[in-house]
Amino acid sequence: MSANSATPAEKAGQTEKPDSGSRIPKFLKIPFWAQILIGLVLGVVLGWIARSYDVSWLVTTLDKVGSTFVGLLKLAVAPLVFFAILVSITNLRKVNNAARLATRTLMWFMITSLIAVAIGLTIGLLTNPGSGTGLTPKDGKVPEDAGSWLDFLTGIIPTDVITPFTELNVLQIVFMAAVAGVAVLKIGDKAQPILELSESVLALLQKALWWVIKLSPIGTVGLIGFAIADYGWNLISKYATFTADIYIGCALVLFGVYPLLLALVAKVNPVQFFKGAWPAIQLAFVSRSSVGTMPVTQKVTERLGVPKEYASFAVPFGATTKMDGCAAIYPAIAAIFVAQIFDVQLGVKEYLLIAFVSVVGSAATAGLTGATVMLTLTLSTLGLPMEGVGLLMAIDPVVDMMRTATNVAGQALVPVIVAAREKILDREAYENASASPLDDVDAVEDTVPARSTVPAAA
Repeated sequence: MSANSATPAEKAGQTEKPDSGSRIPKFLKIPFWAQILIGLVLGVVLGWIARSYDVSWLVTTLDKVGSTFVGLLKLAVAPLVFFAILVSITNLRKVNNAARLATRTLMWFMITSLIAVAIGLTIGLLTNPGSGTGLTPKDGKVPEDAGSWLDFLTGIIPTDVITPFTELNVLQIVFMAAVAGVAVLKIGDKAQPILELSESVLALLQKALWWVIKLSPIGTVGLIGFAIADYGWNLISKYATFTADIYIGCALVLFGVYPLLLALVAKVNPVQFFKGAWPAIQLAFVSRSSVGTMPVTQKVTERLGVPKEYASFAVPFGATTKMDGCAAIYPAIAAIFVAQIFDVQLGVKEYLLIAFVSVVGSAATAGLTGATVMLTLTLSTLGLPMEGVGLLMAIDPVVDMMRTATNVAGQALVPVIVAAREKILDREAYENASASPLDDVDAVEDTVPARSTVPAAA
């Protein structure tokens, strides 16, 4: 049959839905998770070569590649946080029982943080991470900016509207966005143009960030390679117990506590959760930024059956306050580590203070790369030397990867639990959430509806 003799139906089939992957054979397409894995392996190899053979230009190149990738992620952080929080607050007007959903979300943030900090304290007490390291107080240095409760509380309110964006003070940006969001709700229809503009800007920022996310495999090569080349295995060996504690603690929360909560509380299949949430978890591991991963986290949360209006509130809220890795497990183990290095005895009161700081002060981490602010807040509360922060900065990039992956998993987990408990979770969508949204970003964006209707909570 000639090409001209094709039936109208066949011709329509050829033109209605073009195959986005027709230019590249399917078997030649590399899944995004595989690209990340290749980047990890290549980064380790190049880092080892650069360090072993003292290839200075390679070290510089890896540093530039990694720092450029992180810089691109951070470039969108300030406006992304502002418009995401503003829009998320206004979206609550579309949700039945909005106040109840917000309260339940915060409650589960606190519950999971308490569990995580308890695991961190237990591991630290069992393993004594600061003993036998060969490190001394002289190896530490006082950080340039030491956090305290007074600094934290007074630092939330900005003195002007420009500085928080130029200095990337996420807490102050969140404060301004929350005020703006509430104001938009109070003004009503007159503020509709502002809301529409905010939604458009947010969509633009998310699209631009998706393009940056596609560069993650390249960024992985630079970040991992420079970590190996700069720090080396000798440094890592000094922190071997501490590093292992962080990874084990995060793994227990990520693959132990979270599945139990999903099975027992939400009554859903934990395996399906990881199938759906894995793209966000793996990107968080590489990027070390909860806010940078936020668009992916929100996409996977929606694909797990959480209503869009609720997810658009819970995920941005979690990206700036929900930090089981950085604000619970890490400061618990780090405080024990620093206390042992400086030969300071911790008692029951100090352990309770660590738990308190982890639950109440977790917003201090603000979803950015690293948890230095949270650590200084914890050490200052316990009266431990600030030089301990300097001791841990050397190993921070290595442990931060697992911390951030745990953070992001928790940020997707809580909306699923709350939605399931409130009977607004689309369980059919949850059971089918297995496709990775990072394999074909544009295709997935088309599958997520711009608007959705949240059914009334039972």
